[in-house]
Amino acid sequence: MIDHITTPFGRRSLTAAQIQAQANAAACPPETTTDKWAVVRHVSTARCELGLADRAIAILSALVSFYPETTLQAGEGAQLVVFPSNAQIRLRAHGIAETTLRYHLGALVEAGILIRRDSPNGKRYARKTQGGEIADAFGFDLTPLVARAAEFAAIADRIAAAERAERLAKERVSLMRRDLRKLIAWAAEAGAPGPWDDLSVQLDALIDGFPRRPSGEALAAMDAALGALLIETHKHLDVGAESTIHVGNASETRRHHQNSKPDPSRIGKASEGSPEELAAPQAGPGRAGSTYPLPMVLEACPDIVDYARGGVRTWGDLVDAADLVRAMLGISPTAWQEARDVMGAETAAVTVAAILQRTEHIRSPGGYLRSLVERKRKELFSLGPVLQALLRARAPAGMHAGREKFSAPRALGASSVVLRGGGG
Repeated sequence: MIDHITTPFGRRSLTAAQIQAQANAAACPPETTTDKWAVVRHVSTARCELGLADRAIAILSALVSFYPETTLQAGEGAQLVVFPSNAQIRLRAHGIAETTLRYHLGALVEAGILIRRDSPNGKRYARKTQGGEIADAFGFDLTPLVARAAEFAAIADRIAAAERAERLAKERVSLMRRDLRKLIAWAAEAGAPGPWDDLSVQLDALIDGFPRRPSGEALAAMDAALGALLIETHKHLDVGAESTIHVGNASETRRHHQNSKPDPSRIGKASEGSPEELAAPQAGPGRAGSTYPLPMVLEACPDIVDYARGGVRTWGDLVDAADLVRAMLGISPTAWQEARDVMGAETAAVTVAAILQRTEHIRSPGGYLRSLVERKRKELFSLGPVLQALLRARAPAGMHAGREKFSAPRALGASSVVLRGGGG
């Protein structure tokens, strides 16, 4: 029971919310304490559920700052009443307007955060004893903050948990969207068996129907739909993994797989002859070895050797190493196959080795390779100037004369290109 119900001064009427706030304060055990700044933070987090604006929280923080102690304790009576003037509150609330101050003070009272303890004339002041202690005070009673501290903390924890769950759901949706988009694109480009076009259409439909500011229900529905689509995508990828698809992209580096059952027609030939004879290419179109010795290529592009298992002893070893390097450089399988078709396997391998040697100067190796392939179609590209430029870049000054044994023929086509920075 409330011993005495205080009523507001002037034309302000008494409301049920004010009576309830006084009842809560009277029922609070005298030994209850709380940290004043902690409870202000909890009220700030729960302000939307309490029907308060951000300006009301700024005013509450200013009022609490007038209480000298950090800990609020129920049962202290007039000690929990703060009595600053409107001018002082406005100063600590960063110059808030007078009308705005009055409005939000009323909102704090109606929300049961404060209790008005108005004096007979409506002024805020305190009456002290001869010992300097406050005997009676008129202003704003902070006891509801102590009485409802546990309630405010529970609301703040619930809101924080909901926000955390929503943030995690958004992260899951974002990750699944990214994974689905890239998995479908990768599988389609690699030629893996599966309904990739249908899966892409389903993904686009889900994304187009997703609101920019989704509710909790929309997030849960999107999470479930993308999860089901991701399971279906993985199912098709697991089936396609049984096929012998050799792919590579800029985000993965695979170990080179060699056939453990070699061609019987080639058994015994790998150990016959000298290294020079093993490096000599066979006749045929697109064979760079018919013009450029393999030692010359390796001297101009030594970095490619680091990616060859067992070293580069033959042109086949160079082609295999280039196939591994192009995946590391982000050159797609289609661009690599096109280069091999137009340039020939050996010339394409030397070109990739040269790109690797100058990779820090080339922004887009895949696009650059495509541009060189187009020049090759027009017979405007040859390896001679490329290799000579790389040899000159590696040789100390005055040592270029010693490279004559590796010199390439001058007549190499209508014109040529030298690797330089830039993307395709």
